[in-house]
Order: sequence, then structure tokens, then C-alpha cells
Amino acid sequence: ETDPAPPLGDETAEVDFQSFVGRMRKAVKAHDVNTLASMMTPDFAYVLGATPTEDRQGAGVFQFWDENALWIELDGILSERFVQKENYMVAPPQFADPATDYVGYRAGIKRINGSWKFAYFVNG
Repeated sequence: ETDPAPPLGDETAEVDFQSFVGRMRKAVKAHDVNTLASMMTPDFAYVLGATPTEDRQGAGVFQFWDENALWIELDGILSERFVQKENYMVAPPQFADPATDYVGYRAGIKRINGSWKFAYFVNG
């Protein structure tokens, strides 16, 4: 008998969430692509609305970040507070606020099979 997944609620206080975000921030600052790749979902989204045919985890996304000088942008977004939006934890908090017409970069983290995964970093 398995316990049903707990409702998301305020995950930001959870130790495993804080630990995940801390590791992610450190990996981004260090451009540690191996660590980052291990933290991402296989279908990691990095271009809004696009569905590239190549493997979306790893080289493609990091090359995209390099070519578009997005590491600094990502670092900035990850320094923001994460809040819940549907079944993701997102940053910056403005992205989750329906009253704000936020169109900048945003990052999303999702719990998959009990583990946190970096699911997207997109603009728009």
C-alpha cells in the first residue's frame, strides 16, 4: 500500500526543496553542466513553445545558454524566491501572480517520483 502523494502546499520550507535549490544555484554559478544535467527533467524546456527534436537535456540547452549569454540571467532568476504555481515551484514570484502580466524569464521546478527536478527555464 503506497501513500498518495502529499498535496504541494508550501514546499519552499521543505529541507529537500531548499537543498535542491541550493545545489542548483551553486551548479549554475560554477557552470557545472554535469550536475545541472542530472537535476533536469528529460524534457527540460528552454525555448517557450518549441519542441526541438534533439535531446533537450544536456548539450543543447547549455549551448543555447552559452550562445545567448543566459547563465547570468539564470543565476539572477534562481536567486529569487520560489513560490507555487499549479504543480510547479516557480521563480520569480511575480510569474505566479495572476495580477502581474509577467513576461520575462522564469524557472520551474517540479517534484517527480519524490525527487525535485529542474523542469524549465524560459522567456516569454
